[in-house]
Amino acid sequence: MKQVLIFAEEGYEEFELWVPYYRFLEAGLHVEIVGKESGHVYAGKHGITVTATRSFNDVSLKDVQAIVVPGGLAPDRLRQHEDALDLIRQASSNGAIIAAICHAGSVLISAGIVSGRRLTSYRSIRDDLLAANAEWVDEPVVVDGNLITSRTPRDLPQFLPAILDAISD
Repeated sequence: MKQVLIFAEEGYEEFELWVPYYRFLEAGLHVEIVGKESGHVYAGKHGITVTATRSFNDVSLKDVQAIVVPGGLAPDRLRQHEDALDLIRQASSNGAIIAAICHAGSVLISAGIVSGRRLTSYRSIRDDLLAANAEWVDEPVVVDGNLITSRTPRDLPQFLPAILDAISD
């Protein structure tokens, strides 16, 4: 069964986690919420909680088709977890889809996978992406190989089909 990992940390943007979560379930995918500890409860930016079903340390990438990194305040915390960055690096090397929305591009910077890549993000991290040698564009969704990025929750109607199309290929 095709599997998608969605990363969670304190302050995640609820729309950017829950809308993909349910859309992937509708598509028949197995979805795991991954955080620093399995069973840990994370509060979103607006107070809605999510519980990690796996930890960064105990997840296998064997059947993983994609990793989705939501935005909000969580990326500033996620990028401090070396285990999370290692998973992104390994998944990217294996050709898995790496999907990031909003501020999640900062996690991709810390994982070292944006240099020479074309992507988008929330405008406040544009300069950070440019400094990391990425090509930044202001578009609802950008697909560059296995990297899929988007700007804000308003772009979810373009972001999610791009991920699902990439998984089905």
